[in-house]
Amino acid sequence: MPAKVVVIGSLNMDLVTRAPRLPRGGETLIGQSFSTVSGGKGANQAVAAARLGAEVSMVGCIGSDAYGQQLRNALLAEQIDCDAISIVDGASGVALIVVDDNSQNAIVIVAGANGALTPAVIDRFDSVLQAADVIICQLEVPDATVGHALKCGRELGKTVILNPAPASRPLPADWYAAIDYLIPNESEAAALSGLPVDSLETAETAATRLIGMGAGKVIITLGAQGSLFADGKGFQHFPAPQVHAVDTTAAGDTFVGGFAAALASGQSEAEAIRFGQVAAALSVTRAGAQPSIPTLSDVQAFKAP
Repeated sequence: MPAKVVVIGSLNMDLVTRAPRLPRGGETLIGQSFSTVSGGKGANQAVAAARLGAEVSMVGCIGSDAYGQQLRNALLAEQIDCDAISIVDGASGVALIVVDDNSQNAIVIVAGANGALTPAVIDRFDSVLQAADVIICQLEVPDATVGHALKCGRELGKTVILNPAPASRPLPADWYAAIDYLIPNESEAAALSGLPVDSLETAETAATRLIGMGAGKVIITLGAQGSLFADGKGFQHFPAPQVHAVDTTAAGDTFVGGFAAALASGQSEAEAIRFGQVAAALSVTRAGAQPSIPTLSDVQAFKAP
């Protein structure tokens, strides 16, 4: 049987424009293109886990608008179980994304229906959580819901992953004990730890602090510099595969989904990290969020240059 991954989180319609560079405050730029693409960190991670070999269920909320139906259909097309996706009156979540010629992006999120994902909704789908091998959460839904989902995962004895994105402040102290794998990027690790993260050495210091706060294990993703794994006993640096980046949107989500799928299937932590890194590297060679996420066969066929 395939490994079972449950993703609790956001579904957003991404409104994506490309421009030569990111605009400065008060500035208007002429864009090069515009597209609407299914996204949201939760949905992206669900798609990644599904394409990379896991059986996936998504727990979230969409609006009663046209975007909501498109978001649900995009997951159904990936054979993702959508029975735990609730439809609420009003608008679905959206993300406004600008991508520059250096493949860097700036994103503004409007929660919309994602704000209706409450602890009570999580409780309604307790049977979905019970069937999971791995549970993944992020921070694009209400904090109370994230905290409740982490606690439920811990009580059920599941492997719990928190991708603290987007993060601009420390997490509630009582969350850490429920987290098996905390997976921030550099800026998120800095926000959570209160320490600068701008090198491998400073990442080690931040990871040590996060483990001291109670997280089981920490993986800090470092973009082109790879990732750092810390478990309280030591550190391991995993260099990133070298590729030509086109668009970094959803690279972090691809890593999280790939790591979860590999871990749930019985791969070791090191194997799962390398698997997630190859998947993320492939994703940045393609434009868009969910359209950029590779399949299991893509990852298996990848050969580093």
